[in-house]
Amino acid sequence: MKTVLAAALLASGVAVSGAWAAEGITIRTATAGELADTCAANPREPAADARINFCEGFAQGAIDVEMHHAGEHKLFCFPHPSPTREETMHQFVSWVRAMPDRRSMPSDEGLFKFLAERYPCK
Repeated sequence: MKTVLAAALLASGVAVSGAWAAEGITIRTATAGELADTCAANPREPAADARINFCEGFAQGAIDVEMHHAGEHKLFCFPHPSPTREETMHQFVSWVRAMPDRRSMPSDEGLFKFLAERYPCK
């Protein structure tokens, strides 16, 4: 139950630290900028694995929920074969950093806007 609650809190952009997250780190993803910062973790830094795994898990969860609710009116359509999560999230980081005003967007809104631009439905 504690794990499910922690996942729900993290997915909503709430910072989680201590026993519920990787020891000694706080992950915030309320904004696209915070999500991009999490996704851009340097693999050589402490807790980078936790940040990168959270980034990709957050994105996958948000995308799955959006696709489930979208029905026939999808905001974005992945090509076949689909790009890797890692590749897509690296592109998201670059997209956020290209225009500083994108940093303040809600994280899911920013992610979906990026995906709609990158992978439009035809």
